[in-house]
Amino acid sequence: MKIIRAEVQGTWIWVAWLIAAMFSLALLDLTVYGVVIPVSALLLAVLTGQSVWRRRTIDWLDLGAVAALYIAVVVLFRVAFTVFTEANVLGLFLCFGAGLVLGVAVPVLYTLRRGRTLSDLGLGLGNWKQAVLLGLILTSVQFAITLFGYALPAPVDWVPLLVMSLTVGAFETVFFRGFVQTRLSASLGQAPGIAIAAALYAAYHVGYGMDVEGMVFLFGLGVAYAIAFAVVRNVLVLWPLLTPLGSFFNNLNSGDIQLPWEAILGFADVLALMAASILLGRRWLKRKNRQKTTAPLPGRSRRERQPTQRHL
Repeated sequence: MKIIRAEVQGTWIWVAWLIAAMFSLALLDLTVYGVVIPVSALLLAVLTGQSVWRRRTIDWLDLGAVAALYIAVVVLFRVAFTVFTEANVLGLFLCFGAGLVLGVAVPVLYTLRRGRTLSDLGLGLGNWKQAVLLGLILTSVQFAITLFGYALPAPVDWVPLLVMSLTVGAFETVFFRGFVQTRLSASLGQAPGIAIAAALYAAYHVGYGMDVEGMVFLFGLGVAYAIAFAVVRNVLVLWPLLTPLGSFFNNLNSGDIQLPWEAILGFADVLALMAASILLGRRWLKRKNRQKTTAPLPGRSRRERQPTQRHL
């Protein structure tokens, strides 16, 4: 009972920290935010004495898979935005879309091939109520700081951006939280896993051509997102509300991205491919489990496995 009570108390402490981290978006300079949030999380972990530093058995195959897929995604994004650029919209979108789909489909395939379930990626129903509740709380704070009272431009200037934000948000949630963070935490411990995953999340924006100051801010935001995921272990805490909302506001406020109505169809296709990979993985897992339950017990003859007939 003491252990359970301590775990519950620790969860509420981190929930309070997450709410404070969201409010800090309105109080701190973005670069300062990128430093203060990780440092405060580190201090809180030390003060609460939680076992987030425990060394695990390193799974080198997991670490290799994370590294290889991360490099592939960053390269695809870099090629899309710095090689093809807007001068070749088709090449840009195909490269960008391939990176997004790869970042969801491959983790699903890898997870299943390692004998794990999709819940390992945060794609199950475990803690879904807590995830939705926490996601709503954090999203409400973020909305009040960013979009509340914001004068939206003409629909063509924001609806495609919203669809893009939903699509990219799905990729980032599954890839960085469900896959990268989970696998790093399993091998290195929760605190190092969160820190490294947040750093990789910030660094991957080099593929978009982002500067260092922007990546410092995203490191702090990545720590907040990573901790939110670690608290409930379900992607619903981040998607479809929290991370897409932040991305949408950033893209809308910067005014750097102009998308036509047709872009909605392209991002909808990418989102559909992501969803299809998850659904196919779920079906494959169900079929595999069904085969296990219907498989005959070893050592029994065929005659013994047949149902006994009753004679009238």
